[in-house]
Amino acid sequence: MIKSKPWDWKKVNVEDEENIWRKPSMETYYLADRWIGQKKKQFLDIGCGLGRHTIFFAKKGFNVSGIDLSKEAIEETKKWAQKENVKIESIENCDMLEIPYKDNSFDCILCRNVISHTNTEGMKKILNKIYDLLKEDGECFLTLGSKNASTYKDKNNPKIDENTAIRMDDGPEKGVPHFYADIEIIPKLFKKFKIEYIAQVQDFKQIENGFRSFWHYLLLIRKI
Repeated sequence: MIKSKPWDWKKVNVEDEENIWRKPSMETYYLADRWIGQKKKQFLDIGCGLGRHTIFFAKKGFNVSGIDLSKEAIEETKKWAQKENVKIESIENCDMLEIPYKDNSFDCILCRNVISHTNTEGMKKILNKIYDLLKEDGECFLTLGSKNASTYKDKNNPKIDENTAIRMDDGPEKGVPHFYADIEIIPKLFKKFKIEYIAQVQDFKQIENGFRSFWHYLLLIRKI
């Protein structure tokens, strides 16, 4: 199994409060309402980054824990939580493949833009761990890279298995493995779960000469 590699947050302006990594993603507003309505309380943010979702769910009244492989990201999350005067139950600097929490500990888990940072073998391992961490009827929302993505097709990003490429562009993800899915592999990966929702989305970011596109799968899964 390939060794995990953290984001290089030194290539991101962590002090910029208008940065995208400081703002909750749109779907988290829906998820918070959904999970509050289901009376879910114990929340885990896998790959918390600078803490945008850790802080958001803490403010919504969840008992929040978070993990990240980057020590810098963990320290930023702690600083932000202190600044906002919100309580975080637990924040751990660890690999998502070696999450230290006990089985059946969480009602809901978020893995946004992180679970794909491994190879095929690692993907199977983390999904088994998520299953074990969730309580019965617990839910997890996650994103997966799609094989429609230009980064999967880019010959400059070396393939290490049929689903995994190493990002080589000069950004915070340089050297980070990325697993990419298609609709054929998803039922096999998630056979232990009930898939409540699945969509493949193409996002666009405006750049100087037009737009750059990003392809992802969005999944909401439930432990059964």
